[in-house]
This record gives sequence, C-alpha cells and structure tokens, in this order.
Amino acid sequence: MRHRLVGIAARGLLAVLLSCSTSWAQSVSTAQINGTARDQSGGGLPGVTITVTQTDTGLTRTAVTDETGSFVLQNLPIGPYRFEAELQGFRKFVQTGIVLQVNANPTLIVTLQLGQLAETVTVQGTAALVETRNPGIGQVITNQQVVELPLNGRQLTELVFQAGLATGGKGTADAPGGNALNTGVRSYPNTTIVVAGGLSNGMTYLLDGGTHNDPFNNLNLPLPFPDAMQEFKVETSALPAQYGHHSAAAVNAVTKSGTNAFHGDAFEFMRDHRLNAANAFAAIGPDGKRRSDGLHRDQFGGTLGGPIVQGKLFFFGGYQGTRINVTPTSSFQFVPTAAMLAGDFSTITSPACNAGRTIALRAPFAGTTVSPAQFSPAALALTAKLPKPINDCGQSFFDRRTESSEHMALGRVDYQWNNNHSLFGRYQLARLTSKPDNDPSNVLAYANGPIDDMVHSFVFGLCQWICTFRSRRRARSSSVRGSNRNVMLAPEDRGPCRVLLAAIRSPARRTSSQCQLRPPRLAGRRLAASVSAAGRARRGRAGSVRRQARPRDRHRPWA
Repeated sequence: MRHRLVGIAARGLLAVLLSCSTSWAQSVSTAQINGTARDQSGGGLPGVTITVTQTDTGLTRTAVTDETGSFVLQNLPIGPYRFEAELQGFRKFVQTGIVLQVNANPTLIVTLQLGQLAETVTVQGTAALVETRNPGIGQVITNQQVVELPLNGRQLTELVFQAGLATGGKGTADAPGGNALNTGVRSYPNTTIVVAGGLSNGMTYLLDGGTHNDPFNNLNLPLPFPDAMQEFKVETSALPAQYGHHSAAAVNAVTKSGTNAFHGDAFEFMRDHRLNAANAFAAIGPDGKRRSDGLHRDQFGGTLGGPIVQGKLFFFGGYQGTRINVTPTSSFQFVPTAAMLAGDFSTITSPACNAGRTIALRAPFAGTTVSPAQFSPAALALTAKLPKPINDCGQSFFDRRTESSEHMALGRVDYQWNNNHSLFGRYQLARLTSKPDNDPSNVLAYANGPIDDMVHSFVFGLCQWICTFRSRRRARSSSVRGSNRNVMLAPEDRGPCRVLLAAIRSPARRTSSQCQLRPPRLAGRRLAASVSAAGRARRGRAGSVRRQARPRDRHRPWA
C-alpha cells in the first residue's frame, strides 16, 4: 500500500508539473495559423495538404483541411515561415514572408487554381496578417525595436511605454513611502508602469509562457537584457481568459532561441568620469575646482546561439554584467558651527543665511544666544561624528558612495522531437548586490543598507500536435496503473498541451470527428487521449466522470 501511494503521489506531481508547463507555457508564448482553402469559385476544398516550415530551424507542421476547407495549425514557434498548400488537380500554392509574432492568430484565405501539381503559384511579401480572433488591443515590440531603440541602463521594461496607453508610476527614488510597491529594497528594483489607467500591480507579466510577476508586489520580475529578448506584446482592453490573473494589461515576452545557423554578439557600454563635464553643483576641493564623482559604469556581455543537431536540437545562451561605482559629492546638509556650539546663533539667524530674512528665536534663547550648559550631552557627542562646515552658515558637503553590481544570465534549449512533438527549457538568473554607503566618520552619509537580491526563473514547455479530421475509427486507450477515472475535456479545452495533461491523468475514449493526440511513453507505458471536436462523447457529456476501462483493455496498443 505504501509503495502504491508513493506511485500515485509521483504521478500526481508529474501531472502538476506538466500542467504548469504544457497547458500554460505553450498556449501564450507561441502562435497559430488558421484559414480556409478554396477553389476559384469560392467553395471550400477538403483534403488539401497544408504545410508550414519555419525557415530558421526547418521545423515543419502539416495539416489537412476538413470538409469545409478549414484548417488550424497550433502551437507554432514565433518567427518567419513558408506556407504551402497542395491538392491533386490544382496548382501548388506557396507563400513566403509570413512572420508569426507572439500570441498571434492570423487567418489565411488560400485560393487554389486548376492545373498540374507540378505548377506552383508563389506569393512573396511581408503584408500584415489579419487578426480576427483576439478581442484585445495590443502592440508587438519587435526584435528590431528591442535591440536598436536607446534604453537608459538597457532596462527592457522601459519599452512598454512604446506600446501606447502606458505611463510611468512612482519610481524607486521617490520620497520615502511614496512608492510602497517598488521600494528597491524589499523587492528587485524595476519600473512601475500604469497601462490604460489600471493599477500598476494589476498587470500580468509572462516570459516564455510562464508567470513572471513578483509575488511580493505583483510587479514584474527582471526581464532579460535586450540581446536575449526576441519580442514582446503589450495587450489591454477585453483580454482573453488566459490573461485572467490581473485586470490592467498583459505583457507577453519571448526569449531568443537557437537556429540552424550560429549567431552571437558581444557588447560593452562604458561611462567614465574622465569623459564627462564637471558637475556644476559638486563640492569644491582644496584646489578650488569642482570635485569629480569618480563615476565608472561598465556594462558588458554577449550571446551565442545555434544548432547542436541540425534541424533537431538548438541552444541559446547570454550573459550581461553591470558594475557601477560612483561617489556623488553634491550631497550637503547644515551642521552646527563653532559659534553655535558656543551658544551664539546670530549668524545662522541672519539674512545672509536665510535668503534675506531674519529668524526670530524663542525661549530659552535670549535674543540669539543660549547657555551651552543647556545642550544635551548626547547631542554634543553626536556632533563629533559630523563633518566640519565650510562656511559660517553651517553648510557641509559630503560623499555618498554607491557600489553595485548586477549579473544576468540566460540559457535556453529547444528540441524538435519530430513534426508533432517539441519541447524547450529556459533558465534565467538575475542577481543584484549593492554595498552600504555608510561612512564611519560621517553619520550623514548613511542612507542605503546592503542589498543582495537573487531571482531564479525556469520554464519547461512540452507540446505535441496531431489532428485527424473525418475519422470515425474507434480506439481503445491504455490506462495508468492507479487511475480509476476517465476525464473528458470540453471542446474549448482541446488545446494540444492541455489534452496531454488529461492523458497523463487518465485515458479518455476517442469519438468521431476529433483531434487525436498521442503522448510519448511515460514509465514504459503508452498513454492516449482524445477530445471530441463536436463537444459530445458517445456516452455522457464532456467533462463527465466515467469508470475505468475493463481490465482486458488495459494493455492493448493504440488502435
């Protein structure tokens, strides 16, 4: 009994892990193409073979139109594609220049002309594809914009403002308590954004299909640096249910992946105080000149991606490091002068130190003087740790050192098992460290404590896609040991990855006019699941719970 419980728990954990990766990650980080194949009279053509090929990796997906001429190709990685449609007795149709963007769902209307199959009608161009299914309003920030637009500090979140309807919220450097969400101390420092008048913490951030929100404040976790980002899309208004976590907007980002050719880059961005003009508000040094802040900002890194196995296995990796060392000298405060410590406040209350007006002092002052015996001994001890004033008004300049470093690394592997199965894994590490700015000889300099923030992000996606139309052959499904229920999914849940999760939970029976999925072997057993495209099973409603198949059907292969 104990071993059986352990086995059930292990299978349950595996189902949960796959539910996090397959049913969610692939559904929003990819794209799909749907459309209709027609003849010259406008009638639908059944049996047309539709093939799309991703030109960067050679990935090929195939579908056959149904009795109305309709077809759907789901879970396609973003990028450029070549589209082909062919049917005996008609000329082959080829269209190039199709670029799928993140979460896109374009519709293609294909018209086949009578002729020999050896004849080909080729359409070339990069015309915008029509989006007919998404009710939201959104804009894609392309890879060219990500890489070429200037960014302050290469902070990728700043590009969200390019999508429109986005304004900046309170910053990390606002007055204390002004930005309780983005303090920069309790959470990873980032940019606060308000889209379409919504809440700054009411946005959904997705990276490669996985949730990328900080659980502390519901803002975003650090996004990859620009060279590792492929593109992202900002959507708002009437969003689909897949973005139901938050109310304001959704930012759906996808990282780069390897292709059949090796690509990479290296970069270095540097700022140095020796190349900058002197700060007009900096303190004056002993030589009578404005002091330098000693700024040295160094941002460096690179990326590399390519094939491990041509057309099968690809990799991509990148790293960015940032080091900042600066000691601003423009900070100042007013400290007690020698005259004030002796009880004489005549200078500090004079018009010369108060913009032309005189400050009147109340008791226990007698005019502008007071007995030093009334000073607090603790306050007098504290003045020993204060810097010396540079004038009779008590003004004192001091340094506040800033020394921080950030490391960001990203790695991704994509595997095309075959034309129907693909998987990927992506890991990102972000770490920010900052030393405190305290100065033992000056208590005024201490403002920021030490920071050591680290973020790990891992997404695993597994998907398979096989659609069979006009098939009425009944299949028998094998069962998972320890499973005692069959679960049928509703038609709206028949996405390939989500159905795979149902297959792992328990088998379901196949019905007519269905989308059939064949999951890979798991623990030596072949699992199977199917979903009725018409939304009805032969026995019982979709979503109903049935009893397990008979024991003699358990070990039969897929029919």
